[in-house]
Amino acid sequence: MNNVLAIIGGSGLYSLPELNDVTPHRVTTPFGHPSSPVFESRIGDTRLLFIARHGEGHVLLPSEVNYRANVFALKQLGATHLLSISAVGSLKEEIAPGDLVVTRQYIDNTHGRPGTFFGNGIVGHVMFADPVCPELCQLLLNKAQARSYTVHDNATLVVMEGPAFSTRAESMRHRQWGAHIIGMTAMPEAKLAREAELCYATLALATDYDCWREGEEDVSVDGVMATFRSNVEKAGNMIVDVATELSTLPRGCGCPAALDTAVMTDRSLIPAAVKESLSPIFGRIL
Repeated sequence: MNNVLAIIGGSGLYSLPELNDVTPHRVTTPFGHPSSPVFESRIGDTRLLFIARHGEGHVLLPSEVNYRANVFALKQLGATHLLSISAVGSLKEEIAPGDLVVTRQYIDNTHGRPGTFFGNGIVGHVMFADPVCPELCQLLLNKAQARSYTVHDNATLVVMEGPAFSTRAESMRHRQWGAHIIGMTAMPEAKLAREAELCYATLALATDYDCWREGEEDVSVDGVMATFRSNVEKAGNMIVDVATELSTLPRGCGCPAALDTAVMTDRSLIPAAVKESLSPIFGRIL
């Protein structure tokens, strides 16, 4: 297999001791520059690509992240799988700060973020009922359990605009929706990954109880970051474990064929320049 694992998360994730020969690539896309250079490395037989979602030094708000450029750059460099590492707040008593969460569904409560590669003469609609790759999610679950980490499966993640944390009323509303966790960055990242035919999954790191829990201290940046830093080692171990097995993992899911029936536009009417500039995304079907 020629699977290539892409990681979008904190900049500390590409300093793992298991990485070999980390090389930065400065990439330009039709949508501008990605959040950071794309750092390439290898674990065993698996090639890895890393992007710091909020930029080096954490300089980008969730709404300022260039999600299209990030996903495009990773696809252009050969990514087949995309693992998103994200800090989240817990909306459930049983999901404690420090726990890992495998996300299966999203509620997109963001607004104003460009969230598609379609447009400029190409109209299309991908299936998104099941927004993550079941094979990559199962691999994450297996690896977390093998390390005896506390991990929760089948979670629904509400993605809010931010950058402020929730009000108490909003937090209670999100619980009433049936959501398990809340974050600010998985959308439109997951939608773009589907359009790019990448196997996508979110490994969420619970950092706090948001503000719904009676008697709990209000969520703060200091508290979130302290718990997140304690989880970085877990996230790094998960990356190593997933990468070690990914080279032999067959892509039996539907992710690589997401565009097969998506494009509505008559191919003869799609501008040649658009076909060329977006060939890393649409080249297989156009």
